[in-house]
Amino acid sequence: MTRLNELRLISRVAQMYHIEGRRQAEIAQHLRLSQATVSRMLKRAEAEDIVRTSVIPPVGTYSELESALREKYDLPEAIVVECTEDRDGAIMARIGEAAAHLLEVTLAPGEIIGVSSWSQTIFKMVENIHPQKSAQVKYVVQTLGGMGDPSVQTHATQLTTRLARLTGAEPKLLPVQGVTSSREAKLLMQADPYVRETMDLFGSITLAIVGIGAVEPSELLARSGNIFSSRELSDLAEAGAVGDISLRFFDKNGKPVKTPLDDRVIGLPLEDLERVERVIALAGGSKKTDAIAGALRVGVIDMLVTDKFTAQRLIE
Repeated sequence: MTRLNELRLISRVAQMYHIEGRRQAEIAQHLRLSQATVSRMLKRAEAEDIVRTSVIPPVGTYSELESALREKYDLPEAIVVECTEDRDGAIMARIGEAAAHLLEVTLAPGEIIGVSSWSQTIFKMVENIHPQKSAQVKYVVQTLGGMGDPSVQTHATQLTTRLARLTGAEPKLLPVQGVTSSREAKLLMQADPYVRETMDLFGSITLAIVGIGAVEPSELLARSGNIFSSRELSDLAEAGAVGDISLRFFDKNGKPVKTPLDDRVIGLPLEDLERVERVIALAGGSKKTDAIAGALRVGVIDMLVTDKFTAQRLIE
């Protein structure tokens, strides 16, 4: 009976605090208890299952899918966005909106952002970012060569410079091809002082924002000219590649697929990406499902922003 009396008082304290909205000091005065006793009783209320915490996700959010992604892929965080159509354009737009909000609320002073330049989804993110009132970011660093076909070349430059302007940062461009004709050409281009200055910042990046590509390149990347030949892409697929992050390829188990082609890419290597404090990947769509699954197993991604259709496929 003593225990029941004890629990009754604990229940009353919990009721006053959680339902009636009274402060602990007020409860202590009303019941002639010390404030320390009230605090202990509130903790006991949880331990005795008198008070239970319920999280009710709003409509249009997918906490169960996010939890399943975190568990299956040992992923620190996942954001799954609402999307009414399983179509690339709609998916990129919704992912971009969610990623923009995430970036706005999580940027830290002095941040150095590395951004992959040939991603339509990242471009959608940049389109949705509001100008930051105070200059927080130090640099926005382009992590993949941005030169290419003149008709689309401005995409890479605009993405980097616009993100820098919105965040009050200084842009650091990589004014060379993402894919060079040879290893010798790559070494020559990297010797340029402006290129070297940007690449020297790779080791200082605190936040990397990356896209995930399938072996078959996106329309934008294909038009940019920053791709390998059809034969080379076929060889990558035969070697087990399922996708890439900034033209660094990996297989379905997340193991890097190293070929001589790697020596022709001017950009951030996967091993350098692994050392970045926070890596956010933006990707979705049926054509990229296998690539995203492989990318999550690489072990470099801290947060995935994707859509509900892709999330379901990744879990299944």
